[in-house]
Amino acid sequence: MEKDFRYYFQHPYARLFVSYFIIFCNFLIFAEDPVSHSHTESEIPVVGNVFSFVATKYPPEWTWCLVKVVLWLFAIFIGLEFGKHLIHHCLLRNIFRLKMFREEQGSWMIMFLTVIIFVYIFSLVYNAFLISSYPNPEPYTITGMMGITNVNFMKAAACGTWLGDFVTAWMVTDMMLQDNLYVDWAKPARTFWRSHDRIRIFIFWAGSSIMTALVVTLIVSDWITWDRLNKDFVATTELSRAFLASFILVMDLFIVMQDWDFPHFVCDLDIKLPGMHVASFKYRMFQKYVSISDVVFHITGKWFNYGIIVFVMILDLNMWKNQIFYSPEVYGQYIGPTNKVYTVDDQGILKTGNATLWTYEVRSTTINPETNRTYVEDDMLMNSRYLNYPLSMKGMAFIPSLLGFVMFGTLTYLCGRFPPKTDATAGGRLKKRSSWRRERGSSRRRHALYHIRISDLKKLKLKKK
Repeated sequence: MEKDFRYYFQHPYARLFVSYFIIFCNFLIFAEDPVSHSHTESEIPVVGNVFSFVATKYPPEWTWCLVKVVLWLFAIFIGLEFGKHLIHHCLLRNIFRLKMFREEQGSWMIMFLTVIIFVYIFSLVYNAFLISSYPNPEPYTITGMMGITNVNFMKAAACGTWLGDFVTAWMVTDMMLQDNLYVDWAKPARTFWRSHDRIRIFIFWAGSSIMTALVVTLIVSDWITWDRLNKDFVATTELSRAFLASFILVMDLFIVMQDWDFPHFVCDLDIKLPGMHVASFKYRMFQKYVSISDVVFHITGKWFNYGIIVFVMILDLNMWKNQIFYSPEVYGQYIGPTNKVYTVDDQGILKTGNATLWTYEVRSTTINPETNRTYVEDDMLMNSRYLNYPLSMKGMAFIPSLLGFVMFGTLTYLCGRFPPKTDATAGGRLKKRSSWRRERGSSRRRHALYHIRISDLKKLKLKKK
């Protein structure tokens, strides 16, 4: 293969580095984020509204409960239909002609995103009904509040991020070890991996179970405290954490762009799913019970992998939002003389909502009668710093993510509509003398040749007339 930018960008070592380094970065920002230790109620825009609309804040009257259930069920149905037929089929597949969305590919991911949007919209409609007709609507109004504290939500998010990143990294490793594109890379390992299918499956399930149990236990139990281990070795501010969160989003996009079939995903050689003997998963419903057409759920390895990244990116976007709009008093925290963040554990004080009760001046001069020490000595001290950077400066942290999204969209649109012609065994993967620029050039030539043939046919018809 020609050793151009694409060769090195999609090299197995580069893909392994990005896939596993993002796990480290996610744990680092979770440990350094002050919001991860806040005992105030968690608030997440849009996603929090969806969670509250579906799972919590039901009025005691059964009629209002019925209205609420009917609305979010209808929103889910509309979101599924809108995402599948208008966004996926009409826009992405037919108008943009993106090969990664051919047939039904990627439809589940699109439908998931449109369902979230429509459930959020219908939650606003429900709020309008509630405010106009319900006598005391405030306790049942749908907002972004999750009903749990930030510390508990961030632990759940860290567990979900670990699962998503681990499965993604493992699938990237498994796909490269099964494939034979970079023929000089890890020959003994690839030969062993492809010839011992049962060992491959055992390693996946045993390794993932042990690692997940260990990591989740450490996250939930707080046996290992990062601030005790850190000891000022890493001292982050809200600005550096914002850039780190943006960098994580860029690496999420890199995982997709480093795929050897990006941006068209036309490879007809389905790599087996991790822990399974099959390359895709199909589930048929109703065929044993009623005589109607089968309802088939089909998930291929590509979209199973990159669909998980979408879930992880939602959590990473929330982490980026926390850094950009972070203000200590909002999260029941305050700043000490060295700009380090202190966290208040007293729920009674936090429920008052009076931020003047948890300033450093008050906490350091008031004695706790139960411990005969100042309150600041009982509060949690973190190594994370807060320097009160202006929002304009913190907003610059999204520039790398914006450039990553622009690069992703540009490559998808320019190179993902006309995949290169290859034989059936290659299925569109990177071949000799193949690059994104050449694939785009060849697609233009084919497109121009198509229009020349059409014009020749029109001229021939005119001559006949």
